[in-house]
Amino acid sequence: MADFLREEGFIEIPPVIISGVTDPLNHPTSKSQVEVNGFNYELTKSMIFHKQIILQSLDKIFSFSPNVRLEPVERKETGRHLIEFTQLDVEAKNATREDIMSLVEDLVLYTMQELLKANKNILDRWKRDLIVPKKPFKRITYKEAYKKYGKHFELELSKATKEPFWLTDFPIEDREFYDREDPERPGILLDMDLIYPEGFGEASSGGEREHELDQIYKRIAKKKQTPGQFKWYIEFGKTFGFVKSAGFGIGIERFVRFTIGAKNIEDVTPFPKIPGEYCPL
Repeated sequence: MADFLREEGFIEIPPVIISGVTDPLNHPTSKSQVEVNGFNYELTKSMIFHKQIILQSLDKIFSFSPNVRLEPVERKETGRHLIEFTQLDVEAKNATREDIMSLVEDLVLYTMQELLKANKNILDRWKRDLIVPKKPFKRITYKEAYKKYGKHFELELSKATKEPFWLTDFPIEDREFYDREDPERPGILLDMDLIYPEGFGEASSGGEREHELDQIYKRIAKKKQTPGQFKWYIEFGKTFGFVKSAGFGIGIERFVRFTIGAKNIEDVTPFPKIPGEYCPL
């Protein structure tokens, strides 16, 4: 993945482990904080804000970012959730959602092809017949998916398909304030999720970012949050502004799980931290 991105002109930056501000996410997770010299920091849930900020200096970046998300115990049985995992975070200045979707497809295809060349013995050991899909991946909107499959549409669609596909156009209530609202379709976001087939579920999430400060304020208020919760991010925006950008994050452990066909995500990482379990190592 890194080789592919470097060839595309992306620069790797070091991950952020603790920060005064991190991704609020749109689903419940417990706070993970540490106190250092009297100052409170949060463990990184994703580098979404840092990606936007560093684009003041660089045009295209990526980072292999350790994420800590203290997921609720009911996610223990999904087979795809960890409370500590690695996410490849990518962001590009002046990119559109279409640009990023094409980039993700190329990245996934390139990586799968390279794995088939270099690690066929591992796939054989797992009895995995890995089929490299063709570009472009199919698309379905949130509205279409919900109408056809109900509220569990993501998993039902994943089980029913044989190749990765895109979910697009999520309603504004279902995502974080930094996902850009389509100016031509109020209430609809310019975002997308990549979904693995065969029941493996979500692979990647991303889209265009809100970059206008007045719109960011409106979106924070709509989520019943306050600018004070994102003080350092807001202060940066007031001082320097934000550039137009789009990007994505893709979970490395989930990618490996799908690639080899493992039933549970804890089978693909040496010291897994599973929701609802005490994992001492």
